[in-house]
Amino acid sequence: MNLLVACIVLTLTACNATKNTTNSSNSLQGDWVLTYISGPRIAFEGLYPNEKPTINFDVASKKVFGKNSCNNYSGMLNIDGNKISFKENKMAVTLMACPGNGESVYMNMLEKVDSYAVSEDGKELIMTGNGVRLLRFEKK
Repeated sequence: MNLLVACIVLTLTACNATKNTTNSSNSLQGDWVLTYISGPRIAFEGLYPNEKPTINFDVASKKVFGKNSCNNYSGMLNIDGNKISFKENKMAVTLMACPGNGESVYMNMLEKVDSYAVSEDGKELIMTGNGVRLLRFEKK
């Protein structure tokens, strides 16, 4: 009986979580600032002590660009529904010398992304890879 109740609660929770996001490509439009990155053993503030990475989507022209905390990057936007990929077309990246490894951690994580969801209020962007949350952004 307890297992049945737990399954029902999990199902209702999952359905509620789905209702609070949108996957319209137009919801991506605009500037976003990174607030979370999965994986590194160093604190977020340690990876990005001076400037957080940003990403900007120009959905109409199918372009993506931003700053990886030190260098600028840009590329083509590959999107289909809630599926998104940054590895098909390599990003162009400026080559300034940068301290630490925050920018490489960010760029490598972008290549692992395969889907996204934008919160219903349009203020939060979650990027996932293989069902795992990899990156979280807030709307600028």
